[in-house]
Amino acid sequence: MQERKVVVFLGPSLDADAAKEIFDANYRPPASRGDIFRAVQEGAGVIGLIDGVFFQACAIAHREILYALEEGVKVIGASSMGALRASELDVYGMEGVGKVYELYKNGELVSDDEVALLFDPETFKPLSEPLVNIRHNLELAEDKGIITKVVEEKILKVAKSLYYPERDYEIILSIAEEELNLDLKRLKEFLREERRDLKREDAIAALKRIREIME
Repeated sequence: MQERKVVVFLGPSLDADAAKEIFDANYRPPASRGDIFRAVQEGAGVIGLIDGVFFQACAIAHREILYALEEGVKVIGASSMGALRASELDVYGMEGVGKVYELYKNGELVSDDEVALLFDPETFKPLSEPLVNIRHNLELAEDKGIITKVVEEKILKVAKSLYYPERDYEIILSIAEEELNLDLKRLKEFLREERRDLKREDAIAALKRIREIME
């Protein structure tokens, strides 16, 4: 049996070196309109859609994912654009992986804005914090008794009020402390030492799932 070519669209969710340690695939930059169509034309048998462009260029169209599925290509989505598209197209055969996908699928997340972030166009290093990560870490802090539910909601409101490239924990907490007259020292310590990166975790899960498919 001929081995299927694996193409993975990856950027700020996980660095390529870490990705290659999990699974050695053809890693390409965040997907934009037409990239999945081209990958299928080039013989991809499995496509991992993790990162994609949102506002910088035309986003991946639903029809090109459907085209891939119709051509018998296995399409895995997770973490960012992949999670969003998988929540919309899993009924047609696209496979979603991870927590972010589940949040979109369950309707707890709706907007593209939840996973959007600013990143360096050359290194793909994240330069802002995605709202989905901020939301998750505030929930964890509330669960641990570091902040109250009311404070969690107020800080999240501050984060949502900022344009996605401006979302940064230091900026968000500075505004919250000033506008809400809060002492957030414990929260800052938690975020510095224990915060989690949902998008990264989901990207890793997706690569492990692709590795499983290819075994």
